[in-house]
Amino acid sequence: MNYEDLFNRLLILRSPNIGPVRYNDLIKKSGGIKEAIAELCPDDSIRGAVSREIDLANQLHIHYISDDMDEYPDMLRRVSPHPPIISVRGKIETLSKPCVSIVGTRHATAVGMNFVSDIANAFSMHGYTVVSGLAMGTDTAAHKGALKANGNSQTIAVMAGGVDYVWPLENESLYWEIIERGAIISEMPVGFKPVASNFVMRNRWIAGIGQKLILGEADLKSGSMKTAQFAIESNREIWAIPSHPLDSRAAGPNSLIKSGIAKMCTGVSDFFKQEKKLQQGEKISKKTDSENSILDAIGTIPVSESVLSEIVKKSISEIKSELVVLELQGLVRKVDGGYVRT
Repeated sequence: MNYEDLFNRLLILRSPNIGPVRYNDLIKKSGGIKEAIAELCPDDSIRGAVSREIDLANQLHIHYISDDMDEYPDMLRRVSPHPPIISVRGKIETLSKPCVSIVGTRHATAVGMNFVSDIANAFSMHGYTVVSGLAMGTDTAAHKGALKANGNSQTIAVMAGGVDYVWPLENESLYWEIIERGAIISEMPVGFKPVASNFVMRNRWIAGIGQKLILGEADLKSGSMKTAQFAIESNREIWAIPSHPLDSRAAGPNSLIKSGIAKMCTGVSDFFKQEKKLQQGEKISKKTDSENSILDAIGTIPVSESVLSEIVKKSISEIKSELVVLELQGLVRKVDGGYVRT
């Protein structure tokens, strides 16, 4: 896309009250891009803003991809409506890989984030790009899990603001790592600071770009559940990670599983053969009976030392010493509330 073509397209998109639907309708009704501009008559302030945006994008090595270009994500192109143009910061080739979208609450549990990270890592190692929204909690775990795999093009962060606007600030280092090994994308102008309504559309594109959506911990009324609804509307395959029913963060995924809308996600083995897990299982079988009894009592919900003591009928001191061994072996991990299995 040459400068003139990009300038003209952005001139339409950056005009007041122009979104994806009106953009396409206007061009179709007018008979072309230049004809649409003639009908809109954008003033000098809009022309100046578009010119400055393109100049800034060039300085920051940000690229623009239109929906008639091969580099545009194929699954996103199938969403109606979809962004006519997206800006990309990072590796453009990332957009061409098959994608899986992973979302969930910003206030995820340590167990939930570890679970999501493992799944994201598995998808990344099997040639998928993991898509999320760079928020704290589940999104962060998804991006970081994907980046644990070797190579590039491992993850895409879809932003509610411009691709140059880092949000949240706590994830600035992750933002730069994604630019180095993946891609940051947005439909919003470069330099744009998001408002609340932008996150809704951001969630729609997260759902649309993936071949399937995996929902982690999420309250019943949350942005992540909105993303799941968008995925349903786009006819995407939905998976949900179940959790303890007394935790409000389990309400979202549990409701989708109960209604039959989502398949229950129990781990990486739902998607790929788990050679690594089999090897780990062989190691576990070689542990002492006392260690195995403790390991058998630990799952994805944190279990305290006192509860373990009651279950396996051992003293607290014995439990503590054996937990140290299991932790060193990488079989369990200490979190808030006790221990979980890794």
